[in-house]
Amino acid sequence: MKLSSLFSVILGIAMLTFVMGSCSKSSSTPPATTQPTLYDSLGGTTLVSDPATSGATIEKGRLLVRNIIDSTIFVIAADTIINHYFATLLAEVGAGNLSGFEALSKNLTDFVCVGTGAKDFTYTGLSMTVAHNPGTSPTGNPRINEKVDNSDFTQFEVDLFAGANKAGVPSTTPALISVGNIVESLRTTVVQR
Repeated sequence: MKLSSLFSVILGIAMLTFVMGSCSKSSSTPPATTQPTLYDSLGGTTLVSDPATSGATIEKGRLLVRNIIDSTIFVIAADTIINHYFATLLAEVGAGNLSGFEALSKNLTDFVCVGTGAKDFTYTGLSMTVAHNPGTSPTGNPRINEKVDNSDFTQFEVDLFAGANKAGVPSTTPALISVGNIVESLRTTVVQR
């Protein structure tokens, strides 16, 4: 499942062309203008220092998305309502193994970046249906313990906004509300019981 198809209505880039006439009845077409994407409103492609990697830079939009994702993962880890879905991850982190956390952070960051209009990243993770279906690959994800129900998806949304707030993004921020709308649009794909 391509992210571009999931978010085409929300995140499609509108191309505007203006045709101007002149007195000599010739016309010219100025270059098309690209509308800003949601990713642009999250910080866009401006490079900033990456606090996680000394001497490296990161796009400002990606840094904000990663900070929100990481904060949300920590909120979920402490949330006894839904953290049982991530027993494998929590056991790994408890044992000092951060590889699963790092992979989840990268996949979710890529997913949100691409879904909000970033051009420099690709989401290569599982489809939302497979990612939320316990079992073995290619039709299931052994890292999730059970299928998601509707109330737990709602709790995930609550945790997402709490994670964003911990990352310094108030829940009333228009760009965050737009990201929340994108997440809500995935409910019928993620909820499988």
